[in-house]
Amino acid sequence: MDTARAAGCIFYLGFDDTDTKTSPKGTGRTIRDFCAGLPETFTLRAVLRHQLPKLPEIPYTSNNSSACAVLEADDPSLGRGLFEAAAAYLADSAPDGSDPGVCLAAAGDVDDALVAFALSCNAGKVAQRDAMTAASGAHLAGVGGSNDGIIGAAAAVGLTRHGWCGRFIELGDMRRLPALVAVSELEARGIRVVSVDRDPLVPLSGDSVATGGWLRPSLWGGQAVLQVRADGLGRWVAALGKRADKVAGIA
Repeated sequence: MDTARAAGCIFYLGFDDTDTKTSPKGTGRTIRDFCAGLPETFTLRAVLRHQLPKLPEIPYTSNNSSACAVLEADDPSLGRGLFEAAAAYLADSAPDGSDPGVCLAAAGDVDDALVAFALSCNAGKVAQRDAMTAASGAHLAGVGGSNDGIIGAAAAVGLTRHGWCGRFIELGDMRRLPALVAVSELEARGIRVVSVDRDPLVPLSGDSVATGGWLRPSLWGGQAVLQVRADGLGRWVAALGKRADKVAGIA
């Protein structure tokens, strides 16, 4: 994400493999619940869901997605405590049979090697040792099972820093917006509205967007971008909707 306007230190916190097939909630909900319990010394800026490939050789629970929280704090030294709290939370709350991993890095410490590793995760199976090497400048730990979650947790941090993939599952009051919302309201929350029609018009501030009650902007160029399609003059509909087979609690 673009952190140029941030007043304090920005941390990327990655979670992965925190659930099983029978768990009541997935990784996206787990990291959101953890962040909701943090003290006021941290400000949650966003949570992103990152999709990793579904391949026979890669073990995963349901959708092979990891999550990254973007947190702001005034004091960079708070990172170690944040990491330890996250690891303890997962060790205590992740169900038997899961393989949870956690990764934490200050935004400025996410180097090209970690981004390259994260992108390689989209091409096929990688090993835990690859994650540990790429995340040598970050905090990384497995806290249960096979510890395979360190792979997706590190990837979530690298992909967020990359800035061109994933979708926002938490951003301000995004989840409380109505099913029909003005473009101006989205823009006021830092969400750009972009038409992906073949011959696109430009969504104007006074136009409306039908989200179906499921608003999940994409991370494009380090910004929140809602992809829309035309639905008549001055009317737009979100181009990406909820999957029919979506597992409850994932995002």
